[in-house]
Amino acid sequence: MRRIVIDRPGGYDQLRLLVEADRAPLGDEVAIDVQAIGVNYADGIIRMGLYESAKRLHGYPITPGFEIAGTISALGPQVQGLELGDPVIGLTLFGGYASRVVLKADRVFIRPANLNAQAGAAIPTVFLTAWWMVHELLHPHPGDTWLVHSAAGGVGGALAQLGRLQGCRVIGVVGAAQKIDAALAAGCDAVIDKSSVALWPRAVALAPGGFQAVFDANGVSTLAQSYRHLAPTGRLLIYGFASMLPHDGRLNWLKLAWDWLRTPRFSPLSMTRDNKSVLACNLSFLSSEGERLRAGMQWLLQAFAEQSLSVPPITCYPLENAADAQRAIEGGRTVGKLLLIP
Repeated sequence: MRRIVIDRPGGYDQLRLLVEADRAPLGDEVAIDVQAIGVNYADGIIRMGLYESAKRLHGYPITPGFEIAGTISALGPQVQGLELGDPVIGLTLFGGYASRVVLKADRVFIRPANLNAQAGAAIPTVFLTAWWMVHELLHPHPGDTWLVHSAAGGVGGALAQLGRLQGCRVIGVVGAAQKIDAALAAGCDAVIDKSSVALWPRAVALAPGGFQAVFDANGVSTLAQSYRHLAPTGRLLIYGFASMLPHDGRLNWLKLAWDWLRTPRFSPLSMTRDNKSVLACNLSFLSSEGERLRAGMQWLLQAFAEQSLSVPPITCYPLENAADAQRAIEGGRTVGKLLLIP
């Protein structure tokens, strides 16, 4: 098997291709011949050494990658309900950048017949993150108005689709004109291109009463204004800090420290007075909620099988070109989902 290894935090040159012997599955484990691997913004943060769960739960050297799709090639003796050759999706947490992966059976899901391997690998991380925020944290109501930052990206596009299913009005934000169509296709009712218009005056024009939910993965660049533009009883949902991180793979520790100091600290007194809430999630720290995540994954796969959800636009890179994929996603040039193909 081939896999990408990060021996120590650093730049793109730290993504090293390693060839090693396959491992047989034991007990309740399943071996999967990988056909497609999801790439996420978090993978680059792992490479930089800033992803807290990678440091706490794993350490270095580490193989990044949260999701895969392929076929079962071997079964441990205790596995039930899965068969050799089954087309599956796997939740890896770490270790996904590989041509063969061994996982516990409870992290493996039968892939719906209408999803090929590339579609399957594009779903888990972004849609589970969106599902958790919408269904476990927000509990939306039809007619709510949402603001979704990075609406043409993986999680942003998933949020737009889930908002549409919930009967919500979704206003998307993108950073370039070429991303508008992707945000509209995902389900946004209107899109703000912040490269050509002032974001917040336009947001006020589209939602004078404020937003019942704002989904923000930008960090310091938008958090304060995102909170300020909530409607009474509105909720700010945070799932990343992209604006604090570099676009070229090289960390600027002075800027990182300055952005950390400028990051809003939300007052419980003012939140109580204004009936506004701040919520957050990190999928990699939700392993203790395995049953709820499995339920969410089953819900999502059923929705894809029924075609009430659709797969985002996909761009593929060879596994050995993982650095190019990470460079693209960190540069803010991408739309939809990036995949690695072993």
